[in-house]
Amino acid sequence: MKVRTKRSLLAACILGSMFAAPQVMADGRLVVYCSATNAMCEAETKAFSEKYNVKTSFVRNGSGSTLAKIEAEKKNPRADVWYGGTLDPQSQAGEMNLLQAYPSPQLENIMPDFRDPAKRKGNYSSAVYMGILGFGVNTERLAEKGLPIPRCWNDLTKPEYTGEIQIADPQSSGTAYTALATFIQLWDEDKAFNYFKALDKNVSQYTKSGVTPSRNAARGEIAIGIGFLHDYSLEQSKGAPLELISPCEGTGYEIGGVSVIKGARNLDNAKKFVDFVLSKEGQETAWQKGQSFQILTNIKAEQSPNALNPEDLTLISYDMDKYGSSDERKRLINKWVNVVKMGQ
Repeated sequence: MKVRTKRSLLAACILGSMFAAPQVMADGRLVVYCSATNAMCEAETKAFSEKYNVKTSFVRNGSGSTLAKIEAEKKNPRADVWYGGTLDPQSQAGEMNLLQAYPSPQLENIMPDFRDPAKRKGNYSSAVYMGILGFGVNTERLAEKGLPIPRCWNDLTKPEYTGEIQIADPQSSGTAYTALATFIQLWDEDKAFNYFKALDKNVSQYTKSGVTPSRNAARGEIAIGIGFLHDYSLEQSKGAPLELISPCEGTGYEIGGVSVIKGARNLDNAKKFVDFVLSKEGQETAWQKGQSFQILTNIKAEQSPNALNPEDLTLISYDMDKYGSSDERKRLINKWVNVVKMGQ
């Protein structure tokens, strides 16, 4: 009788564990290629993982490098979704048939102009934030060197700033490609490349990532970093002696994208992730936990107190269709390599 009781108890335990297991096991997996800051990537993937009980991991890389990676892996995708970074490379990925369309139900809460921002229409990419291009200056380093604070793009070509400027390489950085496209739209292509050649004389390093110049300027390794101003706002919030400059001539901006990768192994979770980062909760997570101060695209989301107000800035009408084109991006980057980098 005792033996039968023990066996009954054992069977009950096994049966109970079978029903309990799904409650503690993760509901599938998700791999995110992330081109935002490491802190933002970590905050969003962690919040999503906890909310949906999905085992989530991310690989962080610049937008240009991520596009190259997704193209190289197109026959055997290793990630499910691409999050963050400038929209241009994601728009190009859509043209290259590397993405899967997904019209999220959250789009009704996104700013109307940003609901289907990529060149290939049909919601191959969606917009999660807006970032303003400009430059940050280390006021202490400038004061030590007796240099004035530059206020315009053209100021950056003055000889007194030799070796004091950093900008990323457009081959690997969506930030730098946005700068290239911005200068062409501000002036024209010939003047933009002449400007880059003049600026090159003052550039100490072309960094791989668009975020790096902001960190180097914050540490005082350089006086001026060109990039998206929310990166400099973050360093400023940590106590760095930085002043943010929206150049006098006007400037461009990025749209941060999110896209489902074609052939995603975890498609349902990829769609859930897109819904999450477009939602009020997901977008507020970016600055509340991820220390990212971009302008949010969800009209119901509370903006960070550190975010800029686009109505206070002089912005160009950025041509997302033209400069989000795969052919145009390749042409301009190749020209930059030949005219600027090879001409050093």
